Amino acid sequence: MNAKFWLNKKVFITGNTGFKGSWLSLILLELGAIIKGYSLKPPSSPSLFKILKLNKDFETTVGDLRNIDKLNTSINNFNPEIIIHLGAQSLVGESYRNPHDTYTTNFIGTLNLLESIRKRNSNVVFLNVTTDKCYQNKESDQGYSENDTLGGYDPYSNSKACSELISQSYRDSFFSNDEFKAYIATARSGNVIGGGDWSEERLIPDIIRSITSKKLLMVRNSSAIRPWQHVLDPLNGYLTLIENLYKNGPTYIGAWNFGPLKSDEKSVGSILKYFSNYFDGLTYQDNNKELFHETKVLKLDSSKSREKLGWNTLLSIHDSLNLTCNWYKHYLENPSKIKNITLDQIDSFIKLAHE
Repeated sequence: MNAKFWLNKKVFITGNTGFKGSWLSLILLELGAIIKGYSLKPPSSPSLFKILKLNKDFETTVGDLRNIDKLNTSINNFNPEIIIHLGAQSLVGESYRNPHDTYTTNFIGTLNLLESIRKRNSNVVFLNVTTDKCYQNKESDQGYSENDTLGGYDPYSNSKACSELISQSYRDSFFSNDEFKAYIATARSGNVIGGGDWSEERLIPDIIRSITSKKLLMVRNSSAIRPWQHVLDPLNGYLTLIENLYKNGPTYIGAWNFGPLKSDEKSVGSILKYFSNYFDGLTYQDNNKELFHETKVLKLDSSKSREKLGWNTLLSIHDSLNLTCNWYKHYLENPSKIKNITLDQIDSFIKLAHE
């Protein structure tokens, strides 16, 4: 998070009204970047984007990634140096209910962005943020590395593998020489947590809804193991990667994992236990009926990012859960102060990164 680098950089962000996009936008504003967003309306209510009042800080074009004309116009009018692609249909359950929308959003949306870059023929760094679920899952205890086979069982995971493959194809076909100086990379991170997520069918938002409604939480699979990490850690990885792409693109193109340390890969049950110790009134039980297929074990090998980017996770699972619980606690008690709390967490993280 190098403020000298990001000062006045023009950054186009898709999906900026979502959970991760809102955190990223606030970080870049703190670093002095000039931002333009392209996204659907906030996907949840409450919404972190609305809570932080980010609509007052920079312009967002409300649009669908599948609308190539509107997307092209928004990009060309802004003329960005950097494009960060977060826009997606990102819920596994929703991908089973609406596979067509999931595939067209995640594949065609990425295709439209890459086409826009190709036709502009100007210098740009493009980071496509996909998911740890894009790998062909083998229920292995070994972390997946960037060279492992892509696949994905469910429509969401598979559509993100498609997004990875089209990024690779465009990079190799159109941006592999000096004629087109577009440097393309993809980022695969773990199960991201943090304050301000209210997505449906995600563990932390479901926990908070259960606490506030005082209703029993039905858990899909408490024994499932995931690579949990606070949102600030992978975002730090994305920004580090982008800076290196911008300065020395050919060395840093390709795929990159940003996952937690092996010691921080925990079960769903352990996360539930932490929240139940932090908040009064959380009650939960396993829903033994499998609603849809989900990976039981999912781990990432992020040694490439650690060795070649010098990136490391700065927050342990304990730190990540504490920051997340603290954010929701403040929000539930005094929502008017929550932007200050969010900024404090960002500033503390930046200080930690510099140290």
